[in-house]
Amino acid sequence: MTPSTSPLSAPRAFALAAGLSLSLFAAVVTAQDSSVPTLVNKDGSYPTVPLEKDTVVVKVIQHGVQNLQEAETVAKGLETNLARMVELSEKACSTGMKPDFLLFNEFPLTGYSTGTREEKLKFTIKIPGPETDALGEVAKDCDTYIIFGSYANDDDWPGHILSINAVIGRDGKVAERYWKTRNVKRLGNDGEIPTTTIENVHDRYREMYGVEAMFPVLRTEYGNIAVSTVQLDPFVFAAYAMRGVEIMFRTSTLFSKEDVRATAFFNRFYSAMSNITFPPDGPYAKYGGGSLIVGPDGKVLAEDPTNNETIIQAEIPIAEFREGRFIPRYPLEVVAPVFEQYQQELPLNHLDIPAKDLPKTRADMKELMDEQSRWLNSEPK
Repeated sequence: MTPSTSPLSAPRAFALAAGLSLSLFAAVVTAQDSSVPTLVNKDGSYPTVPLEKDTVVVKVIQHGVQNLQEAETVAKGLETNLARMVELSEKACSTGMKPDFLLFNEFPLTGYSTGTREEKLKFTIKIPGPETDALGEVAKDCDTYIIFGSYANDDDWPGHILSINAVIGRDGKVAERYWKTRNVKRLGNDGEIPTTTIENVHDRYREMYGVEAMFPVLRTEYGNIAVSTVQLDPFVFAAYAMRGVEIMFRTSTLFSKEDVRATAFFNRFYSAMSNITFPPDGPYAKYGGGSLIVGPDGKVLAEDPTNNETIIQAEIPIAEFREGRFIPRYPLEVVAPVFEQYQQELPLNHLDIPAKDLPKTRADMKELMDEQSRWLNSEPK
């Protein structure tokens, strides 16, 4: 890539959209680095592959999950949850419109677990693994993509609890693994999320997988897609939009409807969110469900506002949407002076530490963040 003569080159724009200060980004890559691939086209276009059809069908599956922590054994819990996913996938494929994408929630196989790092690591899966192999058979039979999130472990990251969204292709194989970009922070006083994200092991992640894997776009025959569990973070989704995402799939355990609608509207892409459901007599019932599919104008195309098990569906006119489309027109050169002076509270790579030193609990994670905080430990200006 040749150096840009414009005030804001593509790599620099990418850093801004990711919410990094330019000084921090300069430590990672400079605009002169010829080894960095083109991440954003300067003319507003974006790469695609030919579409197989003009209109695609998205189905969102909303259901409850047995937490592995509460199962008789981890193996039996996984077996139960996997069987439920297969059953619901087959139902989605045999009723209503034939789906091209099936979207599950953040933890349909593992549920949400609590406890120490050592305890929670027991309730993770490998991706690919036996569970994705089984779901791959369903994907092949239904001729659809299946998307879901999970707690995961990886031999390359010993001791780390990963939050990964898997995309299984129509051929039954894992087409892409989406690491969570970053965790939401400072929402409460009970601790901080200790899972590993791209942000908190940034340099090693990029060295292992490449800069394009920080915001990967899966260019399918049904449109350009990406998957994220990030909440309330406009910069992350702006980066995906710059990379050419047309359908943004999202998974969650609790979320904001306004966030989903606004993110689709601001970034001018289609989006779908799948949320878990909770027992109706439990303390979290009011936070369950509400899954929806949204258009690029922010309008809701399909929704179930209840906490009930359901399958919603919507058609996306992907060919018409793509025709003449450019990426969003962000005013990056206007806001650059402010972004240049912004400093993230936490430095990158704050969890790239020996496995034995990884925080064991939410409280430990908060302590680590407080110690590394640039804001809490800086001299007043």
